[in-house]
Amino acid sequence: MWTSLFFRGHCILKCKGHLQRHLSAKVSKSREQDELPVFQYVGERAKRKERVFVWGFSHTGALGIPSFVIPETGRKKPKKFQLTPYRLDMDEKISSAACGYGFTLLSSKTANITKIWGMGLNKDSQIGFHRSRRDRTKGYEYILEPSPIPLPLDKPQETKVLQVSCGRAHSLILTDKEGVFSLGNNSYGQCAREVIEGEIYSESQLIHRVRELDSRVVQVACGQDHSLFRTEKGEVYSCGWGADGQTGLGHFNVCSNPTKLGGDMAGVNIVQVATYGDCCLAVSEEGQLYGWGNSEYLQLACVTDSTQVNVPQHLPFQHVGKVKHVACGGTGCIAVNGDGSVFVWGYGILGKGPNFLEAQQPEIIPQSLFGLSDFNPDIRVTKVFSGLGHFAALNSDCSWRSSGCFLRCRPYGGSCEIIYVSRGSSFCQQRTSECCSFL
Repeated sequence: MWTSLFFRGHCILKCKGHLQRHLSAKVSKSREQDELPVFQYVGERAKRKERVFVWGFSHTGALGIPSFVIPETGRKKPKKFQLTPYRLDMDEKISSAACGYGFTLLSSKTANITKIWGMGLNKDSQIGFHRSRRDRTKGYEYILEPSPIPLPLDKPQETKVLQVSCGRAHSLILTDKEGVFSLGNNSYGQCAREVIEGEIYSESQLIHRVRELDSRVVQVACGQDHSLFRTEKGEVYSCGWGADGQTGLGHFNVCSNPTKLGGDMAGVNIVQVATYGDCCLAVSEEGQLYGWGNSEYLQLACVTDSTQVNVPQHLPFQHVGKVKHVACGGTGCIAVNGDGSVFVWGYGILGKGPNFLEAQQPEIIPQSLFGLSDFNPDIRVTKVFSGLGHFAALNSDCSWRSSGCFLRCRPYGGSCEIIYVSRGSSFCQQRTSECCSFL
């Protein structure tokens, strides 16, 4: 204050009357501010409210914000990219989210009839049939905001949706009591139904119920044009495009009937499967890692020189320890062990700087990049996620680290916990739990 007055001294002396008026007005304004009521919007016991945030490529409508694609005023231009997390306005409590190639699925475990919402690119009916308002016989190829997808459920008020997964142009929906549903492009049998020559997928109203497997399906995962199903017995089934061996069935052909995988995984209890591009990973109950599919980018180079592996093989990564969670994208793989250490391998921006572009063996990323420090000694990574060319990691304090270089980017200043992250080919979804005053 005094420094400021000193530098303005010559003005103050010349404008004494103005200064007095200025100070008087300032004091009056200060008193008015002191007398304003203070509202406490959130108490200490306030319940957290879950929200969904989106960011990335918005041109197809996959982020669910119509004004990004069609501006509300004539002056604004369409927003092709949303660079920071943006809140998606939804009243429903979202429990699962999945990002495909230009489209998004959201689901809720509600008992209401509406359980699934889709948005974005829909040229193959990968987010269902949405009737045009102008022509009731036609459907929309782009959906700009979250729109309900009716499922052909026998008991809609009793059945809950547990998980959704998206591929290049097809989707899988897992329920608790009525199995798995598939929709979208089935050119390679990825929807687990017979391939029909010349089938038109645009404006299709078909939602297929996948046949029951030997035991109940507890996880689904979509690759680009293939699908994986994990059962409660720890078995893995697959169908779809197999040119890179991604179905893991011992051949490179198309398969439309979900078939159980063998190889090194035969008799092994699998607790997680991961895929997004054409490479697949699986984690066993003992924390062992298995892989199959595309290996053009060294994903499976530790066990074979082949660039296509059509049967699951054990990946002997002894230095990694017991694997807890994995993810794989188009060219790279990521895993976290029981200690919270993160390992990456493959090709691309793997998270260890611009000079580290490929690795046959998993390389550890310093834990300090994920928030571990003397002030936060208990921070550990618990889950990892992957898009086509980028990774994300979820910490034990429910903050997240993202991008190819794993920048520390907890983007919120309020009290917020990240619950789940879904990565797409060029955009992302994030579900949080937060105090309702945050936004």
